[in-house]
Amino acid sequence: MLTDHFPLVGLRLTTPRLELRLPAPEELAALADVAAEGVHDPAEMPFATPWTDLPPAERALRVIQGHWRQLGSNTLDDWRLPFAVLHEGVVIGQQNLGARQLAISREVSSYSWLGQRYQGKGFGTEMRAAVLHLAFEGLGAVSARSGAFETNLSSLAVSRKLGYEPDGTDRDVVRGAVSITRRLVLDRDGWERHRTVPVTVGGLAPCLPMLGLPIR
Repeated sequence: MLTDHFPLVGLRLTTPRLELRLPAPEELAALADVAAEGVHDPAEMPFATPWTDLPPAERALRVIQGHWRQLGSNTLDDWRLPFAVLHEGVVIGQQNLGARQLAISREVSSYSWLGQRYQGKGFGTEMRAAVLHLAFEGLGAVSARSGAFETNLSSLAVSRKLGYEPDGTDRDVVRGAVSITRRLVLDRDGWERHRTVPVTVGGLAPCLPMLGLPIR
């Protein structure tokens, strides 16, 4: 079985409304379709790399290639988990969790997007809460980092709700203009105070060596 050689495909995160897992081929195709349909208002750009400016077919291909590229380039000291997010069996977006030298740094970072028609329903908070639970409870992290352009009010609202604190700013050039990124950080105490979403993690133990951690 594939899980014998690549146990990450057996990792599951479940919340009251969502399931997060590495997508099967058909689910990856569905994720690409969601991206092709639209992720945000075309007048705005929430990403430092403006991949959503691509035509729909190229946008879909970018999602598929990016997923394979991330998994194929993972090492014990530098990895990304590009989870597909499913609601009632339907793929609605992607939630990424990553870390560098996690066994030493004990720090993770996250990145996510939702199909535009699935936004405004609280899914963004729930899917981020799922990977934060994995990070702090399952992987022993002590901090988690995120960030968003100051114009991305929905992402910033999710971070505030989950307990992130300001950690400075960066200046990026996007679409030929300056965009200010607000860096955010969440420590274990902040996570404990704001953890309101129940999360269940399945299939983690055999994945730990692939993430640079010992099996507990």
